[in-house]
Amino acid sequence: QCLQGLDFLHSNHVMHRDVKSLNILHKTDGSVKLADFGFSAQLTSEQSRRSSVIGIAWWMVPEIAKAEPYGPKVDIWSFGIVGVEMVEQGVPYGNKSPLSAQFLIATKGTPELQQPKLLSPSLRDFLSCCLQTDEARRWSAKELLQ
Repeated sequence: QCLQGLDFLHSNHVMHRDVKSLNILHKTDGSVKLADFGFSAQLTSEQSRRSSVIGIAWWMVPEIAKAEPYGPKVDIWSFGIVGVEMVEQGVPYGNKSPLSAQFLIATKGTPELQQPKLLSPSLRDFLSCCLQTDEARRWSAKELLQ
């Protein structure tokens, strides 16, 4: 359901820019909602990318950590980090300060899973598609939904 929400946002040229576990609300009926659009940004034909450094360090995408221009796929990276957080009960570099975590994301890129053999091959592949350091190789929400 989160990917459907991200696909809707991205197809309407909106980036959430703050996808993290705290912003995914679980309802009693089992559905989920993406919340907190305070950092969201509308993209236009004149401004199809952003460059402001925004977000919480542990869910931050490498291109933001390096202060490079970025597009909607920043949300996909952060969604992948939420997936890692769910299976490992913590975010990568969660034991580091925000500045250290941002530095490690900028320099090391994709975090290593602590116990990858405990995950199914399909889940490892899914996370890999989300956590590509090269934005061009990172899948879109639409591609992940297929």
